[in-house]
Amino acid sequence: MIYNFNLGIGWASSGVEYAQSYRAKVLRNIGAEAKFIFSDMFSKDNLIDMTRNIGFEDDEIIWLYTFFTDFKPGPVTYTLDDLKGTLGEKSFSYERDGKIGKLIFEGDNNFYRVYFVNTEEDFVHRVEMVSRGCLVRKDYFMSKRVFSEYYAPLDGKAHLYHRRFFNQDGSLAYEEINDDDNVMYKFPDKLICSKEELVGYMTSKLGLTSDDIVIIDRTTGQGQAILENVGDAKVGIVIHADHFSEGATDDDYILWNNYYEYSFSMHDEIDFYITATEDQRKLLLQQFDKYCEAKPNIVTIPVGALTELKYPAGERKPHSLITASRLATEKHVDWMIDAVTAAHDRVPDISLDIYGKGGAEKDLKEKIRSLGADSYIRLMGQHDLTDVYTKYEAYLSASTSEGFGLTLMEAIGSGLPIIGFDVRYGNQNFIDQGKNGYKLPYAIGMEKGRRQKAMVDAICKLFTEEDLEKMHKHSYSKAKKYLASEVEAKWKKLIETT
Repeated sequence: MIYNFNLGIGWASSGVEYAQSYRAKVLRNIGAEAKFIFSDMFSKDNLIDMTRNIGFEDDEIIWLYTFFTDFKPGPVTYTLDDLKGTLGEKSFSYERDGKIGKLIFEGDNNFYRVYFVNTEEDFVHRVEMVSRGCLVRKDYFMSKRVFSEYYAPLDGKAHLYHRRFFNQDGSLAYEEINDDDNVMYKFPDKLICSKEELVGYMTSKLGLTSDDIVIIDRTTGQGQAILENVGDAKVGIVIHADHFSEGATDDDYILWNNYYEYSFSMHDEIDFYITATEDQRKLLLQQFDKYCEAKPNIVTIPVGALTELKYPAGERKPHSLITASRLATEKHVDWMIDAVTAAHDRVPDISLDIYGKGGAEKDLKEKIRSLGADSYIRLMGQHDLTDVYTKYEAYLSASTSEGFGLTLMEAIGSGLPIIGFDVRYGNQNFIDQGKNGYKLPYAIGMEKGRRQKAMVDAICKLFTEEDLEKMHKHSYSKAKKYLASEVEAKWKKLIETT
């Protein structure tokens, strides 16, 4: 069995979660049984809805908090009628607005606020119970109640002080006692004094043997606990981003990325590290040798795979650009908006479609509006892009750090040339200068005007001077080594030789 450890997942997931989703498909294809463990607390959404959203299968998912119960992560099937059935003879009125309903009882401000899975159905994800205007409890459901949270008023706010986790028959499985940032877990035969210790306890209960492999995608808050409890299982670490700070590194000292520092310091306990590109593997090997006098096992396996190369059914939209990412400040989507707006003067029918969701969405929408670019720059939201890339002529990126860049791989798999900065590792891996796009000069602190001019000039050159058909062919050729068969062979070899 291959156990893959992560923290969280969301509707606008990061590249780590998408990389795990790709890995799940690859491991299925080669017949390797795998589980994906998520250790964050999910209260606003049901975990399975989010894992299904990016391609996981339900039986591949383990959630830390239901692991110690007889619930398995699954869809919400608990209904409003089920909830009403628990109320006995209580009289109430009912109202609903979209995803939120309300059961209003007699007395002074007593009600249940009901949160549905969607606006169309009556499946109840959670219920907030309010007495005399104060939140006292929240119940969370899948097929039945999974856990409850208990609240008391403190400083004018509802303060969480307790959670109880249940089995399917309603019996208590274990409890979580909360005191601000301090937590304690009470089992019938055991007391656990931290979340990290709980992760370690779960790891010890997996029954790992020398035939099992543990892959840690995120070590923050759990890496040590996992390593202390893996027993004879083999352990691997996936490097999803740039692994060190170049500006804080000299001949005598290296500053590792804090997300990987612990796992690098424990290299004697790690059976393999995985980088997504060969350039990063070579650099990491050199740095381990120079700064740690160590020679760990590092392998290169792309974090994604293409099931096939995608070709357009018709003509690509002329002078069209696509970009896809979380809408977060570090992706610099605003830089692309500025550049495309400037390029519009020289390429009047240019367009940019921006796919993704994230915290910067509101600001980006306002920026597009203020620039008067609504007619040719659009925020498209979250979509399955499998058959979308082929509608466009080129891909645009403004990220200044990518460990791999799944969307870059998907873009060349649909024949798109790429314009992006000359930064490790994704752009350097996927762009052959002048053959299927451009790598633009970039340095930290680079003057905005120079940076923008380089992007604007590249966009205009691509659309007015280049042979795009030739560039499309080069991207398709480059994408072949990321076909699933190639990536599957690398995973199969790693599993067989570890």
